[in-house]
Amino acid sequence: MLLFTPLAAHAVNPDEILADPKLEERARNLSAQLRCMVCQNQSIDDSNAELARDLRLIVRQRIVDGDSDQDVIQYVVSRYGEFVLLKPRVSAKTIALWGTPVVMLLIGLAVMVGFARRRNRRPATAVLTPDEEARLEKLLDK
Repeated sequence: MLLFTPLAAHAVNPDEILADPKLEERARNLSAQLRCMVCQNQSIDDSNAELARDLRLIVRQRIVDGDSDQDVIQYVVSRYGEFVLLKPRVSAKTIALWGTPVVMLLIGLAVMVGFARRRNRRPATAVLTPDEEARLEKLLDK
């Protein structure tokens, strides 16, 4: 049964681990929030890439230097941009990024409803005058 249970795959090397377990836990939590810029869908805690290792070392060094978790995150974001965060912050950019497809879908639905309504409207049938009816009968008889 144990063979089929997923095991946590951490790429942290033994030489990176901090001596203080509480600081190491903080470093692991922060590393899990940061994206590996090489792998892009892994955290730096899970990645074996050299850049991820360098980022793990930076995180640990900043923690040892006494930075708070927010300071460490801000330091990494200031150098690598918002993309380094696995869970991006809510800002005007992210709202626009995630909101644009919804707005476009609503516009598309409104256009489709407008076309459907216009298509279902049938033009009023014009009533022929007696002279026009007589002329039509004459043309159809030929």
